[in-house]
Amino acid sequence: MDNLRLWHKFLESVKSEVGPANYKAWFLKTSLKSFTEEKVILSTPNAFIKETLNQKYLSIIEANFEKLIGKRVSIEFIIKETEATIEEEPAEEDFFQPVQAPVSVLNPKYTLSNYVVGPSNNVAYAAAQAIVQNPGTSYNPLFIYGGTGVGKTHLMLGIGNGILIKKPHAKIIYAPSEKFMNDYVAAIQTNKMRDLRNKYRSPDVLLVDDIQFFSGREGTQEEFFHTFNELIGKNCQIVLTSDKSPHEIAKLEDRLKSRFAGGLMIDIQTPDFDTRVAILRSKCLEHKVNLPEETLKILAASFETNIRELEGQLVGILQLLQAQNLPPTTENISRHLQTKAPTQNGFKVEPKKVLETVCQYFNLNQKELIGSRRQKELVLPRHITMFILSEHLNLTVEKIGQVLGGRDHTTVMHGRDKIKKMVNQDREVQRMLIEIKQKLMAA
Repeated sequence: MDNLRLWHKFLESVKSEVGPANYKAWFLKTSLKSFTEEKVILSTPNAFIKETLNQKYLSIIEANFEKLIGKRVSIEFIIKETEATIEEEPAEEDFFQPVQAPVSVLNPKYTLSNYVVGPSNNVAYAAAQAIVQNPGTSYNPLFIYGGTGVGKTHLMLGIGNGILIKKPHAKIIYAPSEKFMNDYVAAIQTNKMRDLRNKYRSPDVLLVDDIQFFSGREGTQEEFFHTFNELIGKNCQIVLTSDKSPHEIAKLEDRLKSRFAGGLMIDIQTPDFDTRVAILRSKCLEHKVNLPEETLKILAASFETNIRELEGQLVGILQLLQAQNLPPTTENISRHLQTKAPTQNGFKVEPKKVLETVCQYFNLNQKELIGSRRQKELVLPRHITMFILSEHLNLTVEKIGQVLGGRDHTTVMHGRDKIKKMVNQDREVQRMLIEIKQKLMAA
C-alpha cells in the first residue's frame, strides 16, 4: 500500500472517531511523510498541531494505523518547516491559503469549563458565557485587559472553543497581534492585499491577542480599522485582549480607541489568594495528583501576581517530587521553594548547566548549539539560550558570546531581544521557556 492510499484510509477511519471539528482542526493539514513496518512519520504544519496530536490523539492514531497495517507501529511527528534551512524563504504562493472549508485551530485545553472563577474575573467570565450563547450580539467587541498571566488568553480561547461546541462549522480566526501585523506587511510586499482581506474579513469570530502591539503601526491600524468595521457590520464576534485599556495604549488612533470602547471593556485583576488556591487545585486535578491543602496555600502565597508562573512552579515541584521519589508533604515542598526557586536576579545555576539543559530539551549536542551552522532548528535554541543567560544569569552580551563559541556581542543582542519580543506574543515560545526554567529550577 502506498503512502497516499494508506493516508486516505487512515483519514476515513479517524474522521468518524474524532468528529468533524477536530478532524478539520488537527488532521486535515497533517500528512503522511513515510511508513515502514516499525514506524509511521506524520508531517504537521506547526508545533502547536504536532503537540496536540501527540498529547491528545496519539492513542487514536496508533490504534487506527495498527488496524490498517496489521501490527503496532511507533508514531513520530515532524514539523514541515523544520526541513528547510534558515536561509530558505517560503514560496510566494504559500503565503495565504485559499479560503476553503472553515478550519479553527484553537488550543483545546483552554475552555470555559476549566477556567477558575473568582472576584477578579467573574464579570469577564459572565460576559464570555453570554457571548458563547449569542456571538455577535451580546457584547461586541469584547475588550479584555489586565497584567501578564492573569488569564486573558485562556478566557479568549475558551470563548472560541465554546462557540465551536455549539457551532462546529463556525469559522474562527485566532491571531496574536504580531501574526496580523506580519500578514499585513507580507501582503503589501507580495501585492496580495485582497487575499489578506478575504482571510480576516470572512470569519464568524475574530480573536486578536495583545492588541497593544499595534501601537505606532499606522498601516496596520488602518487595515484593522476597516477589518473591524466590516466584521461588526456583519455581526461577527470580535474579542480583543491587551495589557492595558484602549485609552492607555500609546500611539493608538483615536478612532480605534473609540471602537474598542464601543463594546464591553473588562479589566481582569490579579487573582486573590483564594482564587490562586483554587487554580492550583484545578491544575492538580489535571495532573491527577493530590497535594495537601496546606501545600497549595504555601504555593499560592509565594506567587501573588502571575498565574503562569504559579502554574509553572507547580509543574516544577511535581517533576521534582517524581524525580526524587519524594512524598508531596508540606515540608518537602517548602524546602523546594526555599532552595530551588529563582533568586531575585536569576537562577542559582552555572552557564554550563543552561547549555546542557537547552541541549537536552531540544535534543541537540553542545557542539551543534555553539557551532556555526545556521539551520533553522538550531537558531531558536541559541536565541533562547542567549535570553536565559542574559535575563536570568545577568551575564553581559560579551560573556554570553564567549559561552556560545565566541559569537559577536551584536549577534547576542539580536537573539536576546528577539526572544524578549516573542515571549510576549508567541505562546509556543512561552511554553518552551517555562519548561526549560522548570528543569533549571529542579537542577
